[in-house]
Amino acid sequence: MNFDEVLDRIGGFGRFQKTLYVWISLPQIFLAFHMLVSVFTGAVPPHLCRSTWPLGDGGGPRLGFNFSIAPGESCTSVQDGLLSQLNHSLPITEHSSISNGCMAGWEFSKEVFLSTVVTEWDLVCENANLNNIGSSIYMFGLLVGAVLFGTLSDKYGRRMIILIGLAVQAIFGVGVAFAPNFYIYVLLRFVVGMTISAVIMNAFVLGTEWTGPKKRMLAGVITDYFFGFGYILLAGVAYLIRDWRKLQLAISAPGFLFLFYIWVLPKSARWLMASNKHEEAQDLIRKAALINGKPLVDDDIELCQSPKNSEKVQDLRKYTVIDLVRTPRMRKQSLILFYLWFVNVLVYYGLSLNISDFGMNIYLTQIIFGLVEMPARTITLFTLNRSRRMSQLAFLAVGGLACLLTIFIPDGR
Repeated sequence: MNFDEVLDRIGGFGRFQKTLYVWISLPQIFLAFHMLVSVFTGAVPPHLCRSTWPLGDGGGPRLGFNFSIAPGESCTSVQDGLLSQLNHSLPITEHSSISNGCMAGWEFSKEVFLSTVVTEWDLVCENANLNNIGSSIYMFGLLVGAVLFGTLSDKYGRRMIILIGLAVQAIFGVGVAFAPNFYIYVLLRFVVGMTISAVIMNAFVLGTEWTGPKKRMLAGVITDYFFGFGYILLAGVAYLIRDWRKLQLAISAPGFLFLFYIWVLPKSARWLMASNKHEEAQDLIRKAALINGKPLVDDDIELCQSPKNSEKVQDLRKYTVIDLVRTPRMRKQSLILFYLWFVNVLVYYGLSLNISDFGMNIYLTQIIFGLVEMPARTITLFTLNRSRRMSQLAFLAVGGLACLLTIFIPDGR
């Protein structure tokens, strides 16, 4: 009896599996928080150099000055203003040293955000690229985490890596809120990015390894609904908390509550069998069967696979990422999938992390983007069973066409 047959025997998606999916779905909300919080913490409010203020009687900006008409990203106008003011009062060496910045400092509108990473460390004009570089380093953390924790999960188990990922995520996520400078902030965010890959990948694998073939697709989509819910909920949390440090703390500190997962999150019986821990796997399977109301009465049930299949399992464990491109057929399929993932991630996060450029209320836009996730996840439940190839083609075509049509939207609309 192979493992899929064992799952059918004990209940492929019974009470045990449903409880498991509650545990692995809850962290998805906080994964969405960490993935998308930079939309708010890294936002660039309207701003202007203090040297270019229309001055009032008190020397500050004139009463009623409107940031919406401030130079903002027009750094050239700021530099020109500084040069015209300082041209006759500074030596040429000092004149050159300030031509690339705002010596008097920047003033940011607090109409939407009380503070962001940008306002705290003046990441505008010549420093604007630092904000983008920080986001890129964070995404690189996702890549490193996927490679590192994917390998470690095969060696130490999915449960262990999920627990470590959640703990490190909470610690470093809180640490981000107390970062003393931008470079420490980027470093801490890099580690948080690594933990997101650790949790999201292994939670998905742990859930599907415990789910029978008939319900595996449905179970795989369940966690995505919680990610979408986190997408929407983040807009409300960010609306209530306008200071970036407090917002970062609010989305990170609750992560310590997942400490109780040490007692409720089960190991993967499939992984235990592949690791030759058959007795532990059998005890866990019997426990799952009992919870599902289908106890195993036959103590001699063959939970392990036949010797012939066991050899195949052992061979499978020796495979590496190189095998994805070793043969012509695998190389072709792998490269196609790599490209599809690249395109999907590029468009998805390219849009999701730049909603402030849409010109709408940033909180409303965030909610809309989150709501769109729900029907999108649901549609896949009806299309994947029919033709995965055709559904993939159709979704890519529709998404690509929608992106192309945005070119023809008139400016200012």
